[in-house]
Amino acid sequence: MNIQQLQTKFEAYLLTEQRVTINTFNSYKRDLNQFVTYLSKENSDVTITTSDDLKRYIHYLYGLKLSSRSIARKISALKSFFAYIHINFNIKNSAKELCFPKIEKKLPTYLSEEEIKSVLEQAKKDNSSLSARNTIMLYLLYVSGMRVSELISLCVSDFHFDTGFISLVGKGGRQRMIPLPSAMVHILNEYIQSMQNSMVLKRKLADRSLYLFPVLYGKKIKPISRQSCWMILKKLCINAGIKRPVSPHQLRHSFATHMLKKGADLRSLQLLLGHENISTVQTYTHVETSHLRIIYDKKHPRS
Repeated sequence: MNIQQLQTKFEAYLLTEQRVTINTFNSYKRDLNQFVTYLSKENSDVTITTSDDLKRYIHYLYGLKLSSRSIARKISALKSFFAYIHINFNIKNSAKELCFPKIEKKLPTYLSEEEIKSVLEQAKKDNSSLSARNTIMLYLLYVSGMRVSELISLCVSDFHFDTGFISLVGKGGRQRMIPLPSAMVHILNEYIQSMQNSMVLKRKLADRSLYLFPVLYGKKIKPISRQSCWMILKKLCINAGIKRPVSPHQLRHSFATHMLKKGADLRSLQLLLGHENISTVQTYTHVETSHLRIIYDKKHPRS
């Protein structure tokens, strides 16, 4: 079996058995393609690849001036691939000895509550036909803490207007329910009715879109892209006077930080964010500490 066939089977394994996210799948696919290209230039083959060969490949990656985080992901892809072909095709797992580089842990960056308010106000000022959509996208990212990949894949059926909850499918196919503010539920309901009627009347489509944020490509309705969300947020932040780069994921960090600051416990925050391990959520305990002095002075009997 050649390398292309092994790749194809591994990719199917990632999607069907591992159920990795589409972003992880695409990253692993690119990483393996890069590795296969390297092997081709070296006139080598994956079936005879040794641990020394892989170490030389990692050294080659360092020569490309890649970040430690990128190299760690590429090593992870190699480890997963070689473990798979070893178990299923009895090919030697030469990646077992590979070590991950040390990655400096960075505290998540976030927007202040005042900055969030300013960005949302800018979205409301927009007089275009897309103003309501953009405003709701930003509100959802901030009030729910969902990932942008979860946002763009939202369908109308994911909203439960009777309970005020929204269903999300996160990493690894893990499902969770997120409560929404009552005002948000009302705004969403109005937006969905308006959006569906607009799609039907203006585009004369027989089928109403199931996506919450649909975009027409020809005669096909598809969800809005991650890049579009990024550009929308970037423009609004510039208009709000925020000069540093801001990504949709920073709204998720903002949600977590502000919730923790207001007294949310780590376990609840873990459930809301959809993290598998609570240790991931503990990162936010180091982000915002300025409020601790206020709490201490108010609550401690000897302060």
